[in-house]
Amino acid sequence: MRYVSTRGASAPVSFLDAVLAGLAPDGGLYVPERWPTLAPSVLARAGFDAYADVAAQVLSAFAGDDLSREDAAAIADAAYAGAAFPPAVTPLVQTGPGDWRLELCHGPSLAFKDIAMQLIAPLYAHALARRDGRLTVVCATSGDTGGAAVEALKGHDRIDLFVLLPHGRVSPVQQRFMTASGAANVHPILIDGDFDDCQAIVKAMFADRDFADRASLSGVNSINWARILAQAVYYVVAAGALEGAPTFVVPTGNFGDAFAGLVAKRIGADVGRIVIASNANDILPRTLESGTYARAGASQPTLSPAMDIQVASNFERLVYEAVGRDGDATARLYAQFAQSGALTPPPEAMLRIRSEFAAGAADDAATQAAMRAAWRHGAGDMICPHTAVARAVLARLPRSGPVVTLATAHPAKFPDAVADAIGATPQLPFWCADLFDRPERFDRVANDAAAVKAFISQRSRAWRS
Repeated sequence: MRYVSTRGASAPVSFLDAVLAGLAPDGGLYVPERWPTLAPSVLARAGFDAYADVAAQVLSAFAGDDLSREDAAAIADAAYAGAAFPPAVTPLVQTGPGDWRLELCHGPSLAFKDIAMQLIAPLYAHALARRDGRLTVVCATSGDTGGAAVEALKGHDRIDLFVLLPHGRVSPVQQRFMTASGAANVHPILIDGDFDDCQAIVKAMFADRDFADRASLSGVNSINWARILAQAVYYVVAAGALEGAPTFVVPTGNFGDAFAGLVAKRIGADVGRIVIASNANDILPRTLESGTYARAGASQPTLSPAMDIQVASNFERLVYEAVGRDGDATARLYAQFAQSGALTPPPEAMLRIRSEFAAGAADDAATQAAMRAAWRHGAGDMICPHTAVARAVLARLPRSGPVVTLATAHPAKFPDAVADAIGATPQLPFWCADLFDRPERFDRVANDAAAVKAFISQRSRAWRS
């Protein structure tokens, strides 16, 4: 199993090399050279009582010769068979006739990002032990990725983690998960800007090949293929638990979680249409409507901050698929985007995208209304603002067959937004109830790639002078 860049100018690499690198040298994103398929016997038993087993099968399929089946099973067990999650890992809760909620918010940092990060941690540990190496891991976050990365990687001796978060643009609970770990290998960096600024700095670090090599740089944003394959597992499991091909409604900003649904479909899961649910930062719904992917200025702050993104990095993987896996064509389109802030895929590519995806957007008023509706009609059912965006979008769409809404965060991560909508404040679970009693540690660094690189070079134990 080899991995190629969406922009076609980097040599193919192995699975572990793709995971450790994060971003391809030509600026593209790694994708498998071919799509593996899961055996029908795996899909037939893809229930919630076998989550770690299904994860091991998916990991093994994408890793090829880089991992033995025994190693894949051990990594999946380390991620999902312990105490970090409930036994089902991602419980599927029926909320009405043909209506289901896939709860992805029961991990250590109360967000769906935990599910992938908990797999990445033992995967990194395995690869670094095998190569006797160290790693500098960087992460740009709109709120949830950083906390999940900290919870997964804190205390790892071979890894130093640097988390870039936009100052004042995440909830207090989200920030505490990043700044109050107490781990010496964790370095939260507050940037005066938005998520797109943080993500641009991370991409600039990878583009500086000398810096990336000297730092042994890796990234755990959803640009990292391991994130996508780990998220594909819960689509496989949910689809296996339901009759028919369910529609999945996915609140998403960077598009990784929605693209993971397409990956699950490609490897054989019975996944129907994938509905992209956005807030006011609606670049993806506008793309499906107009046929042009165009940034519309800076991201707008909303009640669902993890989706306050104007540049959805994983859309590049979809473009690559839609243009027939043509790296040169993808590179040309993204050169246009870098120059003008817009790209227009060929009409036939947009037809392919629209055949797999639908999209809608919900503003803050609709988000609050969806939280209130869940509270009133669900007998006291609290949902987070991101899940509410998905419910608001779903309410306006025609539907047939089973529908699964992804609940991507625990409502307690956004207590003020939930309380303002329903008049009741969600409480943190017992395992993190003392979150605000823990001391914070963070640094403020200028919104400048050179300043961040200097900060990292002085602190990373992987740095080679």
